[in-house]
Amino acid sequence: MLKNPTIDGLRKLKLHGMSKALEDQDALANIGELSFDDRLGLLVDAELLSRGNRQLQSRLKAARLRLSACVEDLDLKSGRGLDKTTMVALSSCDWLRLHRNVIVTGPTGSGKTYISCAFAQKACREGYSAIYQRTSKLFHDLALAKADGSYLELLSAMSKKDLLVLDDFALAPFTDEQRRDLLEIMEDRYNRRSTIVISQVPSDHWHDIIGDPTIADAILDRLIHNAHKIQLKTKVSKRKEEHGDLEF
Repeated sequence: MLKNPTIDGLRKLKLHGMSKALEDQDALANIGELSFDDRLGLLVDAELLSRGNRQLQSRLKAARLRLSACVEDLDLKSGRGLDKTTMVALSSCDWLRLHRNVIVTGPTGSGKTYISCAFAQKACREGYSAIYQRTSKLFHDLALAKADGSYLELLSAMSKKDLLVLDDFALAPFTDEQRRDLLEIMEDRYNRRSTIVISQVPSDHWHDIIGDPTIADAILDRLIHNAHKIQLKTKVSKRKEEHGDLEF
């Protein structure tokens, strides 16, 4: 069998996993002991794995997660108030399938962003799309989008993400424009997509920070009532303790 033309053909068809697997098979001394069906099955498996890995890398790149984190590395014994049963349940990503939210609060450096990025990374591994945004940066981008006419396009793109991670939420009082923007985002996502909100401020203070009582009620009703809550209790900054200035 002429291997090179076949490999070239697979590459032209963009079957890169298959072409690499065929090269690897040809280097095995005992490959002739396998049947045609077995060899073909191995090539198909290699192509599926290759495509899955490329798609995962594409989802992770698009997510722009602040930290490289995974749920398998979470420390559930550090006394931060993490409930093992809850963390295992959230790691399954069923909450994403049910379009529920997650709220992660706690002191600076307690690992809020790390945990949230771990959940987002797991979501990407499970085939979901995600996007990480600092809340202040999101509001800035929305303001620019209004100026250049791309506001509705930006809202539409965000609404299609299976998971939105909002970091540094409610650090300062919201302006009227910001709370109306947030309501638009939450309305688009309500019972359709999931959101992780990360904040140093306890969620029972968010109503006052958002401002206008009517809009605050509408936002929090869409955000909190179906949310899993994680309250981290660490008093000592793990950033200073373990990683210098690196958020953990």
